[in-house]
Amino acid sequence: LWTLADDGRGGLWAGTIPGGLFHSPDGVTWTLDRGLWDDPRRKMWFGGGYDTPGVHSVLVHPTDADDVLIGVSCGGVWRTRNAGSAARTWTLVGTGLCAEFMPPEQRYALETQDPHRLARCRDVPEVVWCQHHNGVFRSTDGGETFEDLGPEHRGAPASFGFGVAAHPRLPGTAFFVPGDKDERRYPTGGRLVVARTDDGGLRFTTDATGLPTGPAWDLVYRHAL
Repeated sequence: LWTLADDGRGGLWAGTIPGGLFHSPDGVTWTLDRGLWDDPRRKMWFGGGYDTPGVHSVLVHPTDADDVLIGVSCGGVWRTRNAGSAARTWTLVGTGLCAEFMPPEQRYALETQDPHRLARCRDVPEVVWCQHHNGVFRSTDGGETFEDLGPEHRGAPASFGFGVAAHPRLPGTAFFVPGDKDERRYPTGGRLVVARTDDGGLRFTTDATGLPTGPAWDLVYRHAL
């Protein structure tokens, strides 16, 4: 089990490794989402730091429980608009995400993206933030398309990380924990900070008040922020 989410109707969603998505109407009985599991594009998924892919983000629209967005490492961003249907269907979304670890001609392929975590603004749910393996991205259309906020992270020490938290009321505010990537999975310079933007990702500030003063060699993982 990797993530649990309220389904908006008194039930639960559960995302798992290896790449399973389950639904329960009562928190006791569970059903595998066969529409996603049997989708032929799922054959392109692979493990992002694990041997197998995992469903780590399940975002239910706060006013429309039929609209659900999920994030898969490495398998991209998927959306259903008929979550309450027995014949649930999924669409691969996330245009604009870029996977630098893929060959150049495949870097924008939707089915092999590695969104480390997705977070949605509760009061403005069209705004979705993504901490990706290759940077920070923001969507203003519910996850259909994303904008790359830039490699320099505009004031933060790095653009890599695992966690992202969206402010529930302010769509321009989100929080990240930046670090080095790939061979060096620790805070940049050994200094643990939280990066914050209040203007939709144009600029970031960092704060370490109350955090270990360093040297620190631990990153904050997906669901811990």
